[in-house]
Amino acid sequence: MKASAANVAPLDGPPRKVTLAWMPTALCHIAVPVADKRGFFTKHNLDVEFVNWAGSTDMLLEAISTGKADAGIGMMLRWLKPMEQGFDVKLTAGTHGGCMHVLAAPDSGLKSLADLRGKRLGVGDIAGVDKNFFSIVLQKKGIDPLTEVEWKQFPPDMLGMALKKGEIDALSTGDPLAFILKRDNGLVEMANNLENGYENLACCVLGIRGSLVRNDKPVAAAMTRAVIEAAQWASENPVESGEIYAPYAPKQRASDLAKMLESVTSDHHPVQRDFEREIAFYVNDLKAVGVMKPSVDPAKFASRVYSDVLT
Repeated sequence: MKASAANVAPLDGPPRKVTLAWMPTALCHIAVPVADKRGFFTKHNLDVEFVNWAGSTDMLLEAISTGKADAGIGMMLRWLKPMEQGFDVKLTAGTHGGCMHVLAAPDSGLKSLADLRGKRLGVGDIAGVDKNFFSIVLQKKGIDPLTEVEWKQFPPDMLGMALKKGEIDALSTGDPLAFILKRDNGLVEMANNLENGYENLACCVLGIRGSLVRNDKPVAAAMTRAVIEAAQWASENPVESGEIYAPYAPKQRASDLAKMLESVTSDHHPVQRDFEREIAFYVNDLKAVGVMKPSVDPAKFASRVYSDVLT
């Protein structure tokens, strides 16, 4: 369902001040600078203060739930496990799909995830979203991600060197690093998170402070509308979006950033029942690989962490 179907009253009066946490180094957060520069926040009567977030997901969720920030953007597979703890944060929309890649050297002979049995896969965070997602897909392909793949952690900017030195057989990372490694080192893409049944699922989400959702729903609705409208605009205007993002990636050409943006599905931003079903789908996946407790009911969990602010 599209956000335009909402019937929550628009914000009246002076612009409402809100704080939004995001990670400027993450190209997949493109909806935030687009919403700022193209006036989507202003359109919805919001005066947004931005918090550049580089801390852990647990700390981010705590910051939102305690009012240090009103909202934040992050990756669903990174948020769901800590949300088991009961943070007062409500997911209101998905922002896009796609942003994770598994890469290998062209002469490695590795062509797909099925080739990773018995291999070493480098990741930037051993407890991060790449490991969670590709563990899920490996298991669905009949490969035990715990015993048949060796996961090795390196600082993200060292993954390419680790591959070159033979310390790992393949690596997983996101753009812009993945794009750079493919462009400059000729690495080949073995897999990404827009295949194997995930083509039409969101991977990044907007979360809003629970007390704000309960006490000032029109503000939560305005934030949700602004972000997903900006995501849609980014999907339709990758060249201009690359130019908007360029100041946050000064070492990259805007034209390359546009190519990276074309590889994500910023036109997929589920809300309402569609989004709730996607949350439950991922919870079920995380249970299958032992990340979330076996006792968690996916549908009930999704219903608890999701809030429909648009009706």
